[in-house]
Amino acid sequence: MPSGANRQVPTQEELAIWRAHIETFEIVRSRIEARLQQDSQLSSGDYRILLALSEAEGRTLRSSELATHLEWERSRVSGQLGRMEKRGLVRREPCPEDARGQNVVLTDPGARAFRASTLPHLRAIKDVFVDALTPEQLASLGEAATATRSHLGLEHRS
Repeated sequence: MPSGANRQVPTQEELAIWRAHIETFEIVRSRIEARLQQDSQLSSGDYRILLALSEAEGRTLRSSELATHLEWERSRVSGQLGRMEKRGLVRREPCPEDARGQNVVLTDPGARAFRASTLPHLRAIKDVFVDALTPEQLASLGEAATATRSHLGLEHRS
């Protein structure tokens, strides 16, 4: 059987590592998301949108830019924004540069909800994920994530 990059399928060991990674990180993600919901009544989708808007200039992004940033389909963004708009976390406004576009604006209540959720969310990440690893293991995971993103042609995220 060909070795390394010449193989067309993973080895049993590689497949076992893949499965362990996926299964474990699904559980980690699920537990962190459950804590976010419990602590702040925000879903992970809410949090990701609030984070993106809080980092954006003027706390505003075009809906299409938000979808690209989150790597979500536009329909998913639209549905999520509809739920968040009903709760007063964001508002949508016509885009002055493009009559077909919409700007998504972080409202003051949305900014307060995001700020209130941040510390409990960071604690959950530390409790569930960071505390399970040594500094060396954490650094190795960071290197693996960077290598994978590079392989996929994605930008590096810090």
